[in-house]
Amino acid sequence: MSATDHSRPAGALLLCRAEPGRVRPSAQLLREPLLLAPAGEGWSVLVPGEESWQAEGTSPAAVTAEWAHALTTAEPWPAVGLWWDDRGAGFVVASGFRRTAGYTWLADGTPRGEETALAALRSRLGLDPVLDAAAFDRLAEADPDADAAARIRGLIAVLARAGLHLPPGLAPGTSTAALRTAVGTAPGVRAVEWPGWREAVCAGPRARALSAAEIAVGAGLLLAGRRRARRGLAVAGAVLVADGVLTLAYDRWRARGE
Repeated sequence: MSATDHSRPAGALLLCRAEPGRVRPSAQLLREPLLLAPAGEGWSVLVPGEESWQAEGTSPAAVTAEWAHALTTAEPWPAVGLWWDDRGAGFVVASGFRRTAGYTWLADGTPRGEETALAALRSRLGLDPVLDAAAFDRLAEADPDADAAARIRGLIAVLARAGLHLPPGLAPGTSTAALRTAVGTAPGVRAVEWPGWREAVCAGPRARALSAAEIAVGAGLLLAGRRRARRGLAVAGAVLVADGVLTLAYDRWRARGE
């Protein structure tokens, strides 16, 4: 498919180096329509809805980077975001407060990224510094037979060495509707929903844990929004921080009255 073909569907996947039970609380804070499923031993995959980036009015690449960063701000595990559209495909890797790194291939597979991003992906996921480095080097070389989708498939094959095993049907170049249909039949799949402030504050220890996560994630989004001049991202961060602070205050007030 040529770089000028605008029929290529857009899509994104978020790969988390943690079990679904550990990923779900952070995923809830994104407040997006997500489906969460196991993706191999020690891995989970999140499939967003297409309306998520359409509502933001920006590209899957930018939104995927923001989601990956928000997911990992308060967590010890890394996340890899894969994205694709008619212009190309790429990945981002996020881990805590470290800088989110990304790499892009044009639609025809031409590399357009910094090798430091590939090195960051390898180190943050703890991949083999020799064997996997050679595989990543091939992804950064010119290859007239590999388009952008093939590059992402090659990346997924490398991650499979670390235990990633995506449910059937989750393939780069696939539309969001098809991705969600495919993951909807995967074993252990769950819809991720924001529980709401009232549910959180009525749960005692859960309220404190959720509010702490909100504050950490919100602070990360605030910083990222200011660095990238993204007002929407900064506002989302401010809302999360405020919500977390209010939840903690309410929980302490209620505890004094008991």
